[in-house]
Amino acid sequence: MTVDELKSEALRLAPQARAELARELLHSLDDLSEAEVNELWLEEAARRARELDSGAVQAVPADEVLARLKARRA
Repeated sequence: MTVDELKSEALRLAPQARAELARELLHSLDDLSEAEVNELWLEEAARRARELDSGAVQAVPADEVLARLKARRA
């Protein structure tokens, strides 16, 4: 089963079951070593770089993001 297939199946669960699954999955990450966590962050950074390079997403300047957050809090 692929990750996409598993995700599709998980999204069919009732909300309470999805929440329980999410808690278990998040808890399982607590057991990762520092090296494993660093590797995951490197993979995430590479994924984000590919998205930017391909044009799938656009970067938003930090000052604009912060302004939006401040506007939401007002």
